[in-house]
Amino acid sequence: MVGRAKQKGLFEVETYNLCDASIKPTRRVDDKAYGMHWQVISPEPLANTLQQIFTKVWKTLPVVYMTPSWETLNQENVEQMYENIKEMVIICGHYEWIDQRIIDRYVDYEVSIGNYVLSGWELAAQVYIDSLIRNIPWVLWNTESLEEESFSKRLERKKEYPVYTRPEEFDGMKVPEILLSGDHKKIEDWKRENLR
Repeated sequence: MVGRAKQKGLFEVETYNLCDASIKPTRRVDDKAYGMHWQVISPEPLANTLQQIFTKVWKTLPVVYMTPSWETLNQENVEQMYENIKEMVIICGHYEWIDQRIIDRYVDYEVSIGNYVLSGWELAAQVYIDSLIRNIPWVLWNTESLEEESFSKRLERKKEYPVYTRPEEFDGMKVPEILLSGDHKKIEDWKRENLR
């Protein structure tokens, strides 16, 4: 799906290597955190890279920071972000943190995909990007599926009802009779009653 959307020119991702903006001869981009025993991404490479991006596109873009320490992403957040922001910069930290001064100066949105820590937040960014891309018209084969899926507005942000396909009976288990009835009103009522 993501590959198809990219081939159609519906979105583009450009990556930047912070090592290219390092101010150290070793090309390192992290340093020991004050008062702690671990490494944190330094402010200079991040600030330099952000300024490079803003200069390249001739404008300041919203900056999203992937972090475990913020409100967990949900479908409503995704829809709001998709509606309001068409271009953005996503910062992927290493382990848990980047220098707080970058967050204070540049970051507009902090996004978490769960209450856990990853070695690199590129995976979280891929999840986030995928969730946004699904909302672009014509990325999905059936655009109506966005309207009636788990956590959609139409389903009152609840989990989708159980779904069935052929055969009508499998391993002694049958499809609920109401779904075979052809009565669209009763089927819609059944779906509502079975939201999770």
